[in-house]
Amino acid sequence: MSSPVTLSVALAQINATVGDLAGNARLIAQAARAAHAQGAQLVLAPELALTGYPPEDLLLRPAFMAACQRTLQELAAELADCAGLHVVVGHPQDWDDGADLRSKSYSLPRRFNAASVLAGGQVLATYCKRELPNYQVFDERRYFASGRDAGRGAVVFEVGGLRCGLLICEDAWFDEPAEAAKAAGAEVLCVLNASPFHLDKHGEREARMAARARAVGLPLLYAHLVGGQDEVVFDGASFALDAQGLVGARAPSFEPATLMLEVGADGHVRGPVAPLPPLEGQAWHALVMGVRDYVGKNGFPGALIGLSGGIDSALVLAVAVDALGADRVRAVMMPSPYTADISWLDARDMAARLGVRYDEIGIAPVFEGFKQALAPQFAGLPEDTTEENIQARIRGTLLMALSNKTGAIVLTTGNKSEMATGYCTLYGDMAGGFAVIKDVAKTLVYRLAEWKNRQPSRRADGSIGPVIPERIITRPPSAELRPDQTDQDSLPPYEVLDAILARYMEEDQGIDEIVAAGFARADVEKVTRLIKLNEYKRRQAPVGIRITHRAFGRDWRYPITSKFRA
Repeated sequence: MSSPVTLSVALAQINATVGDLAGNARLIAQAARAAHAQGAQLVLAPELALTGYPPEDLLLRPAFMAACQRTLQELAAELADCAGLHVVVGHPQDWDDGADLRSKSYSLPRRFNAASVLAGGQVLATYCKRELPNYQVFDERRYFASGRDAGRGAVVFEVGGLRCGLLICEDAWFDEPAEAAKAAGAEVLCVLNASPFHLDKHGEREARMAARARAVGLPLLYAHLVGGQDEVVFDGASFALDAQGLVGARAPSFEPATLMLEVGADGHVRGPVAPLPPLEGQAWHALVMGVRDYVGKNGFPGALIGLSGGIDSALVLAVAVDALGADRVRAVMMPSPYTADISWLDARDMAARLGVRYDEIGIAPVFEGFKQALAPQFAGLPEDTTEENIQARIRGTLLMALSNKTGAIVLTTGNKSEMATGYCTLYGDMAGGFAVIKDVAKTLVYRLAEWKNRQPSRRADGSIGPVIPERIITRPPSAELRPDQTDQDSLPPYEVLDAILARYMEEDQGIDEIVAAGFARADVEKVTRLIKLNEYKRRQAPVGIRITHRAFGRDWRYPITSKFRA
């Protein structure tokens, strides 16, 4: 009796860069050659691995599409000497196979989100994605036609005696594409993915894929992208499920990897199974990867942070050092007449623990100069938030001047709770190039700081210990722009604010529904009113890392001018 067919597979979890066609092809080729040397017969690269994801309006440029087709052919030729190897690559494909479409008018986009099978120097087959997501951060119907629109059916190919059916990301969340692949003879489902991260997304992802594997009675291989691209982060954690939906192999999260595994015609899957991080670990690694890739892929030499002695800037500094290294991060303390002594002490302490360059630039003389210049215009008027905002804008100007002079990017330190309610200053603390914790609510800021301090971290003096001074975590939060100020002078307690924010902004609950859940109507109406009033500020905020299923940015497209208040 012959033994069951077993196929050696590699899931190439690469960190692609949007638009770097040659670089992405090189990553795919390197992973494929390394896997082939280890005996792999099949290599799966992620969705749109050739272009990076999402390529957005690059897809509308004929020159870009033509370059994609050339690069795909070149990649096939590059791997021609890998005998017996099949490589599946995600890429965009013109409906008209590269014809000039500029003079034509169609009701549907004339390109597909595709996956091609490369072997022997040739493109053997091309599958076109059928289910196109158009929610949250996805906008695929702007760019792609469904494979159904052109009558493109299932693609099944044989490798080493096993018949493999192709799906792309969203296809595997629906019944029909997988059933069509099985009907065409597939014995294993190969799913290429670029699924943007949000907290606990991996659990939802694996559960849905397990249900798909059980429904069709086939093992399922899930090749996933890793890395940061503007707002979104891809967490990797590629995996393989047996025919019963059980995890048989999993790649590490938040790092490039090539996951080697075997899958059999009898439905078994075997390979290493990396653990999944806890929620705070997920958030931390997503922020670190988001900063590292935004700074690195855009060519900034380093980062600047306005360090205040408060919790938000402390968290951003710790993330930045983990992402870039202490030698590429610079902290600047800019005390005002209202800065407490403990803020100076804690900022100096933290900078010393992390070993970053630390500078102090007092803003009192500049602040006095502004007040004198404006004194004739402000005569007879009391001090208010105007003077507070002037301080914030002085700091923003100083940081941007240092950025211009050195080339380093300013990382802003505002959190999601502040962005939601407008507790931030345009051209002040919002001034900068990348908003690291833009999607991190204040209560999560504290949890992440405490989580980081529980991790064994090597400090600049060689000791192992917490990197965020404990007093930064325990003292009441304050903008320190007027005497004895605390955040709760202007906002409800953050536990209340963040709970209302999650229900209203992330879950789309209405005011009455939130009140019915036990929140004071005054708090609910205040928070929701502030969310609506400050849309104009958020439109002018830097891009920032998305870690929840709904962030301010691509997920949130509300009008600035609107009279709807429920």
